[in-house]
Amino acid sequence: MNKFFIYTVVLVLLVSCGYSQEEKERLSREERRRLQIEDSFALKICVLPTLDCLPMFVAKERRWFADSGEDIRLKPYNAQMDCDVALEKRLVEGSVSDLIRTERLIAKGLPLTYISSTNAYWQLIANKMARIKKPEQLGDKMVAMTRFSATDYLTGRVLEGVKTNAPVFRVQFNDIHIRLKMLLNNEMDALWLPEPQATTARLYSNPVLKDSRDYRINVGVLAFRSDAMRDKRRQKQLRAFVKAYNTAVDSINRSGLERFSDVIRKYCGADENTVKALPKLSFKHIEKPAASDINIARQYVKSLKPV
Repeated sequence: MNKFFIYTVVLVLLVSCGYSQEEKERLSREERRRLQIEDSFALKICVLPTLDCLPMFVAKERRWFADSGEDIRLKPYNAQMDCDVALEKRLVEGSVSDLIRTERLIAKGLPLTYISSTNAYWQLIANKMARIKKPEQLGDKMVAMTRFSATDYLTGRVLEGVKTNAPVFRVQFNDIHIRLKMLLNNEMDALWLPEPQATTARLYSNPVLKDSRDYRINVGVLAFRSDAMRDKRRQKQLRAFVKAYNTAVDSINRSGLERFSDVIRKYCGADENTVKALPKLSFKHIEKPAASDINIARQYVKSLKPV
């Protein structure tokens, strides 16, 4: 056997035996503690695997967050509900969301500051096997959405003044990827999807019944905890975030979505065909949501059962 190989194995064994189990556990705890402290000082933002988060994904991948000199971290989740929990438990400072959810969080006692609107939109897509062509045919059908969210609000808007032959069942499925799989596996009659998941659904010939943009309301939003934003260090981090975000927006609008296909596949779980079929989208610089959109969401939340 090679003498160098034997020497290496012995050296590894000696090093590994250099610490007792108790010492290893202590070092492990210290490392976790160090990482927790670093994380607590970072500006942390919840993101979803959706296209409205693309400027943040691009800013991270192109290292514009890192180049700012500030520690800005994206925390990925697959469901809006998990983002809410992270905000409420103060595990993060900000989150991508929608105005229905954020206004409800505010009503529950969590002050939030709106940093910007996003270009998020949702499409109500029917399962092609269900042969649903219009909302009137949703009677006795299941519609997947998320309670207390834009998709809940939009379901109500779709059904306003619509006569169905039976009740429409709103079924809650929070995970965006699971929701899409249920459609592709013919386990759901209709459901709301954002991009790029909506494009995947359309590629499989599932018809679009309604588009949230038809209602002339923009409910996509980026919100931060108000208490966190009062800290000067956080304000400095936020200024760096805004600069990197706007740089990413300019790059996306100038080059187009296909230029960032690798980023979309990585963070949104989209395949090559979906990326190629995405509609042309433009992104805006950081800009606070319209007061009229906030008011619509606020009034809707007030109409719900007490939080």
